[in-house]
Amino acid sequence: MAQDFEAHLARRCAPAFTSHPARFIGLLLLCSAYLQGSLMKLFDFGAAIAEMQHFGLMPAAPMAAAVIFFELACSLMILSGFCRWIAALALGAFTLAATFIALRFWEMSPGMERTMATNAFFEHLGLAGAFLLVAWSDLHKWRRGVDGD
Repeated sequence: MAQDFEAHLARRCAPAFTSHPARFIGLLLLCSAYLQGSLMKLFDFGAAIAEMQHFGLMPAAPMAAAVIFFELACSLMILSGFCRWIAALALGAFTLAATFIALRFWEMSPGMERTMATNAFFEHLGLAGAFLLVAWSDLHKWRRGVDGD
């Protein structure tokens, strides 16, 4: 009975949620933090340099420029479909690295700040997992010999 209900529900929802617009919107939402972050850094490069210095990433200006380029390029690759799996794996690895650099909740004293950092840490793990699923999906299509989006 539960399987019948699930099958019925899946048949009803599949046309909307397996459409190309739905996929693009999902990918855009997934990349939104990287698009927003890189554009903010680009338009306020001084703040981007200060952020790199805060996290001990030197030399700060070239690191900030590299992060801006990396986040924009990978996001655009994911949205366009060009080597999407490579860009998704790269942004996933970048997200993991940045998470362990910026959200070291285990070093914080108990309290609201630690709670917020802990939540953000695990949210970022979720983002990395989503990028892994994007790469898995694209590579799965290649493995099956399916072209296109």
